[in-house]
Amino acid sequence: MTHGMFGRVGVIMGGTSAEREVSLRTGEGVAMALEERGHDVVRISYGAATRGIDELIRAANIDVAFLALHGRGGEDGCIQGLLELFGIPYTGSSVLASALAMDKLKAKELFRLHNVPTPPYYVAGESDLADLEDVHGSFGFPAIVKPRSEGSSVGLTKATTMSELQAGIELALAHDKHALVERFIKATEVHVGMLNGRVLGAIEVVPKSGLYDYRSKYTSGMTEYICPPRLPATRVRGVMNLAERAVRALGCTGACRVDLLVTEGENEYVLEVNTLPGMTPTSLLPKIAQSADIEYGALCEMILDSATLHNAKPMRESARPSSVVFVGQEESQPLGRRAAG
Repeated sequence: MTHGMFGRVGVIMGGTSAEREVSLRTGEGVAMALEERGHDVVRISYGAATRGIDELIRAANIDVAFLALHGRGGEDGCIQGLLELFGIPYTGSSVLASALAMDKLKAKELFRLHNVPTPPYYVAGESDLADLEDVHGSFGFPAIVKPRSEGSSVGLTKATTMSELQAGIELALAHDKHALVERFIKATEVHVGMLNGRVLGAIEVVPKSGLYDYRSKYTSGMTEYICPPRLPATRVRGVMNLAERAVRALGCTGACRVDLLVTEGENEYVLEVNTLPGMTPTSLLPKIAQSADIEYGALCEMILDSATLHNAKPMRESARPSSVVFVGQEESQPLGRRAAG
């Protein structure tokens, strides 16, 4: 897609998830980079205290949405569905792929269906706390506990005893209705960056605490990043191939980051696929792109160029509906920029 073809770009950021602050940093970085490259950009920041995101999008009169959201409400298909209804192309994956990637249980079920290796796991809820020893059974320790549907390692803990497991599940349940308990695997953590189904590169993540949790991700100096990873070339190729398979299994498109574990043996495991990875200038995807000689502004523009509608049926311009009537309202209200004129 050629430069400037999109018209007004809305960078949607903030949101109401636990990752709001990271999203605001991502959004500002993207907005500044696109402005520097000559785009007409409007920042759409929302949260619990602002008007509804639907009102904000309608008022902004945008042609395309660059999603700089993270976590629940932004990365799970909700905003994607709204933009589909508004007829506004957006960056990232479809409603379904976004929802599947955000739901760690459903993602793992699809990985297994497509023979993509992922660490063993089970799901625990509030009712399982009373007889946790029976539920955990012979699963063993250490175990990693995380909310079923949160990002940025929010609520993630490592448990080495039954009491730590109980505390970890209780913490995860504070963020979600279900906790995912995963077998801890001693391995090197490698993240693969992808754009439109093509691998951009990979980066090795070395948290000083030994656990890549929220603090390690967002506290300066807590984690070392090595690009390219310190792995034999054949293993790096294997990891990249596995990342491609994981993305295909979930049907993800646009910019993605796949988080994997690489053991000293011959095993590799997929942890998750991030459909809206962090895009602050110091985030992992920009670091990976930089190693492939793609500077930050160019990466932002490439992601913008991938914006699309996934579920909308192609229509002739003359046949495109100009408005929708809401039940209980006499006047029709326009959806999206084209209808606003």
